[in-house]
Amino acid sequence: MTAPHPPAPSVTTVDKPSTGVDFGRPAWALRRFGFALRVDRRTVLICCVLTAAICVLSVLTLGTGSISLTPAQVVTALFDADSDRRARLVVVDWRLPRLLFALVCGAALAISGALFQSLTKNPLGSPDIIGFSSGSYAGASVVMLLFGTANYLAVGTGSLIGGAVAALVVYLLAYRGGLHPFRLIIVGIAVGAGLSSLTSMLLLSVSPHQAMLAATWAAGSLSGLGFDELVPTAVTFIALVLCSLAVVRPLVQLEMGDDTAVALGVRAQRARLAGTVVGVALTALVTAAVGPIAFIALAAPQIAQRLTKSSTTLRIVPAALTGALVLVAADFAALRVDLPVGVVTVCVGGVYLAWLLARQYATRR
Repeated sequence: MTAPHPPAPSVTTVDKPSTGVDFGRPAWALRRFGFALRVDRRTVLICCVLTAAICVLSVLTLGTGSISLTPAQVVTALFDADSDRRARLVVVDWRLPRLLFALVCGAALAISGALFQSLTKNPLGSPDIIGFSSGSYAGASVVMLLFGTANYLAVGTGSLIGGAVAALVVYLLAYRGGLHPFRLIIVGIAVGAGLSSLTSMLLLSVSPHQAMLAATWAAGSLSGLGFDELVPTAVTFIALVLCSLAVVRPLVQLEMGDDTAVALGVRAQRARLAGTVVGVALTALVTAAVGPIAFIALAAPQIAQRLTKSSTTLRIVPAALTGALVLVAADFAALRVDLPVGVVTVCVGGVYLAWLLARQYATRR
């Protein structure tokens, strides 16, 4: 007489993920201490390639300029405190803060763009398109032109308040029993145009010297920044990244539709408000630190999505790495042609925006 076989374990299948992970693709499953994490292999590979590209471009950026250094000299100056004092002065004291600002600001803009593109479900839904960057710029301009101060903390506060006010106005005007993504974009474009007009009026109402200083800042430049300005910016950026990680899951679930997200326990309006606040804060942080830099928030999440072949733009790490790489590359080009980095991003981003609009139109015909 044979012993009865034990019953087969039950298996629960999931048709569609609620965490933004693309099931069906090659992935590694990590299980430690009672936690399980699924990591997409292509995403990891792309992140490694982006990181390597950032490192190579960073060494080239630190080594080129009026004083040229070899890659070996740059690496030695970075990691050996007893290296050549002249090389260490050039690399660490003069050029490294600018590079770190490019990395932080590029990542911050990319994460902000990913949040807003997820909120609006539209590749055009970035803070520089829907008016939030214009709000941050207007707030900082009021502080510099009306209050006559260029204090880093004061300009940052004005930028944050301006971005928050712009977001609140857009939210209230676009809300009609709910927040429709397309209506949010249209209202945001209108509010952004109004705020840009307000800033232009302020520039015309002050002395030419004040207007020139504000216009120079408005071009978006990484020049003249040191570690004193970098530390508060980096600390704030880290805090906002942690906040953005907390809102990723509900926003990805909202991409599947409000009904599905609510059924999964997501509070839709609260999640949208949290995502908007974090996205505006990231944009305001960059605007306060280096001035408005356009099109990084628009392009970087889309590039990251195409590289990873993901179903959502809300992949924080690939988007942040892409944004950092794009801004470092733009600043490398800006140094070669002696222009503010914001001018370079506008020139390249304008072409990208025209292509994106043409593609959107072609897919809807």
